[in-house]
Amino acid sequence: MDATDLPSTVSWTMPEDSTHVSIVPHWTRTEEDTNTTSILVSCPMEPKHISIAIVLCMILLLGLLLNIFSVWVFMRRMPKWKPGTILQFHLAVSDAAICPLAPFIMVYFAKGGNWPFGNFMCRLKIALLTTHFYGSILFLTLISVYRYVSVVYHRQDSRLKQKDFVKKLCAGVWLFVLVKGAVCAALIGESTVGNQTVCLNIHQTNNINVYFAMNLIFFIPGFLVPFSISLYCYIRLARSVSTINICHQKGKRIKSKSYKMVAICLVIFGLCFLPMNVVRTVVVVVKKYFSGNCDLLSKVETAYYVSWVLSSANCCLDPLIYCFSSENFTKAVRSSLRKIGVRIQTPQEDSAGRGQQENNVVAHYPTWDITDERT
Repeated sequence: MDATDLPSTVSWTMPEDSTHVSIVPHWTRTEEDTNTTSILVSCPMEPKHISIAIVLCMILLLGLLLNIFSVWVFMRRMPKWKPGTILQFHLAVSDAAICPLAPFIMVYFAKGGNWPFGNFMCRLKIALLTTHFYGSILFLTLISVYRYVSVVYHRQDSRLKQKDFVKKLCAGVWLFVLVKGAVCAALIGESTVGNQTVCLNIHQTNNINVYFAMNLIFFIPGFLVPFSISLYCYIRLARSVSTINICHQKGKRIKSKSYKMVAICLVIFGLCFLPMNVVRTVVVVVKKYFSGNCDLLSKVETAYYVSWVLSSANCCLDPLIYCFSSENFTKAVRSSLRKIGVRIQTPQEDSAGRGQQENNVVAHYPTWDITDERT
């Protein structure tokens, strides 16, 4: 029997008198020309462990609380905004945008990968995920560039130090990611695989070419270039911070907080965004060129969902950046917490009685130190 004798589709069946799955390959036949035929094998969908959905939803719900609180602090407790404040505010909004998806994702996983909410909600989910993912990357990159310019070139004028210019940059980022999200939502929607309705799933064979092209287009400009820029900026920033005089308590505190801030930013890129981009690339390559290797496809699919959980964790990590990069934000948070009866003892308050001479002894840097930036 040659390829032309194969049926175009064969479903997976389970005999009623057996507890084992009787697997019949699902063949999809694509005519390349009049003389050749390529055959793509579709593997059965396997439900993922519910723990993935539980952890993901917990992260998104925690991220929602943290970012709503952060947005509230920016809007209500910090009336005077500087360029750094503007960038951090837009990052918080970008993080909060994905969090309402938590209940929908939980139901999706709980139903074994069956999407019950319709095509419109599927496309909305895709648009929000895309907007959040690339919006967070770009705003983090702008924050790293702004901090680099503010510290390394603090005596020079720069357009990044102008609020109007930064607002235009943020508007441009939002326009870019919203258009990207809309394009992704227009190209990809829900589809039926076997007897299940799926949304943004690698088993959507009809979308594999779209997935492959989108990943290729988005990977370099959407992740690799921003990550390289951020890495360069933070390396230079760390070198500048290393020159701070640590003979006094304030110098030690500034240096410690600055290194923590740099570490958090690099962890966000390395832990949250790098695995997702790498694993997603592997997934689309395996699905497109090795679709018959069901065991390999199942493993990379699991890795994809794990990387998805990691990428969502940036919603919870980004608020740490606000605390380490802006003393004004930290003070506003402490003030807000005191109003509800929560008091946080800070190292600054703990060492307040040790003398005031350390307040003016940070060598090489003026009082706008990089952990404050007067944002």
